Amino acid sequence: MKKFLITGSAGFIGSALSIRLLKDNHKVIGIDNHNNYYDPSLKEDRLSRHIDHTNYTHFRVDIEDQREVNSIFKNHKFDGVINLAAQVGVRYSLKDPLAYIRTNILGFTNILEACRYNDIKHLVYASSSSVYGANKKLPYSINDNVDHPISLYAATKKSDELIAHTYSHLYNLPTTGLRFFTVYGPWDRPDMALQSFARSMLKGEKIQVFNHGKHKRDFTYIDDIIEGIIHVLNSPPSGISNLDNQRLNPSSSHAPWRIYNIGNNNMVELNQYIKALEKALKIKARKELLPMQPGDVPHTYADIEDLIKTFDYKPSINIKDGIEKFAKWYLSYYEK
Repeated sequence: MKKFLITGSAGFIGSALSIRLLKDNHKVIGIDNHNNYYDPSLKEDRLSRHIDHTNYTHFRVDIEDQREVNSIFKNHKFDGVINLAAQVGVRYSLKDPLAYIRTNILGFTNILEACRYNDIKHLVYASSSSVYGANKKLPYSINDNVDHPISLYAATKKSDELIAHTYSHLYNLPTTGLRFFTVYGPWDRPDMALQSFARSMLKGEKIQVFNHGKHKRDFTYIDDIIEGIIHVLNSPPSGISNLDNQRLNPSSSHAPWRIYNIGNNNMVELNQYIKALEKALKIKARKELLPMQPGDVPHTYADIEDLIKTFDYKPSINIKDGIEKFAKWYLSYYEK
């Protein structure tokens, strides 16, 4: 039995990961600030699935609070840390940029500092496919240049990767960043496409379809993301980085630092995504076709060769099956 810290443990991914680690007979300490970026009752309901588990302990703490973070690390000996806490959403970063700086950079640095001083053997943290920004080359490879983010959210995630490298290099702290590609499934956020579409469709309202539904995404089902995290968590990096084109000094290339894409390795057009939801809900969507939004990108597509090579793992759940599972959950949760 191992003990893990999960930040953002009442969130979409954090809650699912908590359940998986508890199922695997590990102890989990969860941290979440329960903010009101979206309806906190959804977080409470996610949390209710595992908060009473014998091996789970929950702290309502913000990772921006260095004193509280340090206290938790001091009082618990962690075998690994998974940082999923973040201010999320590309479009919200246009409204409240400082929220992203505080949580995604200051908060993340607090976690790194605590790991540094508490002999943490592996820090796994959520990055994002958004770091690829204005890149035109597809599929996105971890060896691609990511110096041109087009949203503040993406810029903070790129910053996290750089700061993590610094800690890995200076303090020999093993860190692994995971660039998630459009995660979806049961218990996701209300501001994400599936919940937004399902809510409007069931009310008979039009759904807002940006870029006329022509952009494509590498949609990744939540269970595949969790399985990827588990594979990575059990294999802390050592030695040379897995990025061939780092443009770093030779002395810094030996940091125990890794980056991986976790995506389905398949692009699906938004219009096809909507059709799958229509079929699952048995409702025809009424569409309001709109242009591309600021900070958005036309396509995302994950090159996961490194993930497959290192862990012999590849996400496998297709859009049809994933959306059917989402729709079943959505109807049971919201339409009860």
